[in-house]
Amino acid sequence: MGKDSEQIKGLVIRKMSREEVEFAVEMAAAEGWNPGIHDGELFYEADNEGFFIAELEGKPAGCASAVAYDDSYGFLGLYVVKPEFRKKDIGMKLTEKCLGHLGDRNIGLDGVVENEKKYRKVMKFSSSYSNLRFEGKGGGEIPGGLVRIQEIPFEKLLAYDRKMFPAPRPGFLKKWVNQPDSYAFAAFEEGTLKGYGVIRRCGAGYKIGPLFADDRDTAEKIFRALRASVPGETIYLDVPEPNEKAMEIAKKYHMDVMFKTIRMYSRKEPDIELDKVYGVTSFELG
Repeated sequence: MGKDSEQIKGLVIRKMSREEVEFAVEMAAAEGWNPGIHDGELFYEADNEGFFIAELEGKPAGCASAVAYDDSYGFLGLYVVKPEFRKKDIGMKLTEKCLGHLGDRNIGLDGVVENEKKYRKVMKFSSSYSNLRFEGKGGGEIPGGLVRIQEIPFEKLLAYDRKMFPAPRPGFLKKWVNQPDSYAFAAFEEGTLKGYGVIRRCGAGYKIGPLFADDRDTAEKIFRALRASVPGETIYLDVPEPNEKAMEIAKKYHMDVMFKTIRMYSRKEPDIELDKVYGVTSFELG
């Protein structure tokens, strides 16, 4: 997969500290990915060993993350090389470091369309489906029948989340649903969790994610509550294209597609309830 790191003069790839993760978030923002304003802290919670920085002659040149959720699943993200350092094989060195960290786990990623062929050819990943980022406007009324997510027993939330995500993520999830500058609602009926959603402040506007629900009506109710929490703000929703009901909700509320990513895996597609994923948590962490 390219030259050994020592053959690239002056290149060092090492783990990031918590503070250095902000560099990765800034790089993502510069690429137009619009991360959340608290993403550095929250992402680091998922796997504090899984964030890497590339330095060339002592200068930051690129970054990538490789979050190991458990012994069987990991996710690649935050993969950026500064324009002036591209075509120097630094990106491949970062990839090697990330793949080494994740070992023999099944690995997911959301790749930009122009890199799909490279991931398939070089990394041997397989394409599963597209995710579409929709843009719209906040507003409306918060519907009745929902509760604040803090009222849900965390064990129930964690168990529900696991149906739609390939691995348990307790540390990350607890902080994610309680982060500052965010709103989170759940549908909870007779002791049963039917869905939940979070909207967080980003560099531009607010982004919904995740939005998980048992059915379209529940998903739409939670979506309306999140949307109404930020009146007049630009909002974003990342939708798995195979979920036609999620696509219908985005179109009903006059949201427009901004761009798409390709969800890819190093092994087979995980056995999750994709028809209940109305909004992806994040393109960076899955």
